Amino acid sequence: MKKFKLVTVAAAAALVTTACGTDGDAPEETEGAENGEAVEESEEDESDEDDEAADEEEIVIGASSTPHAEILEYAEEALEEEGISLEIETFNDYVLPNEALDSGELDANYFQHVPYFESQIEDHGYDFDHVGGIHIEPIAVYSQDYDSLDELPEGAEILMSDSVADHGRVLSMLEDEGLIELEDGAGIDATTDDIVENERDLEFRADVEAGLLPQAYRSNEAEAVLINSNYAIDHDLNPAEDGIAMESADLDNPYANIIAVQSEDAEDEKYHTLVEVLRSEDVQEFILDEFDEAVVPVGEDQ
Repeated sequence: MKKFKLVTVAAAAALVTTACGTDGDAPEETEGAENGEAVEESEEDESDEDDEAADEEEIVIGASSTPHAEILEYAEEALEEEGISLEIETFNDYVLPNEALDSGELDANYFQHVPYFESQIEDHGYDFDHVGGIHIEPIAVYSQDYDSLDELPEGAEILMSDSVADHGRVLSMLEDEGLIELEDGAGIDATTDDIVENERDLEFRADVEAGLLPQAYRSNEAEAVLINSNYAIDHDLNPAEDGIAMESADLDNPYANIIAVQSEDAEDEKYHTLVEVLRSEDVQEFILDEFDEAVVPVGEDQ
């Protein structure tokens, strides 16, 4: 209402000036009308912009800096076209993003695979759900001294992260490579206690945080070090080129990295739109081009 009165007063002032002037003053009436129209159009434009801003939905999302935040940053333009803006908060560990989601500081997070996600819910009672997987980061084995797993000597030390959720993953990979044999049915929950055959008497260590494994590899702390791809990439290691063995990223791989939300938000359309955009052909091509085989887009069923 105030805007309408402002324009009316401006127009009235122009008419009074015209009535008091001569014929030569006529252009002033036109100028006043044009100015009034300009003010009105400007206010309409601002109103349209305000309406668009009100319609836009924001997602505050926590992510590991590599590759998760980079993937989100690439997808921002496509998401804006869908009326969604992102505020990306980066984290360098596996604990804080879930704590921040639980406290409401984040609307969603994107950093963890399904088994870790499920273990965190079990351990901490988080009321979380996930709305879909985006990519897999194959774990690879790195060694300063050996070019293949076949070369590892008897009693070689194998270093993996202290994240229990990754132990079954690592051991299953080494079983696939023929280094050990696990008890039937051990699966992704396997521990070193489930090893039933270990012909080379390999020694397993799990006392280093996942983020510190690249430094342990550089300092040659063990004959073989298993490193998650996100941390490997962060330290200029390419699993496909620098690793001596790499986990398969086929459809049977249960370690898809997911978009996690609070359970009450699991049906919110904006999170499903986020997943759709991240799974789009354009974003998938970006992932493959940017990260080579170190990060692999998931299938629709993962």
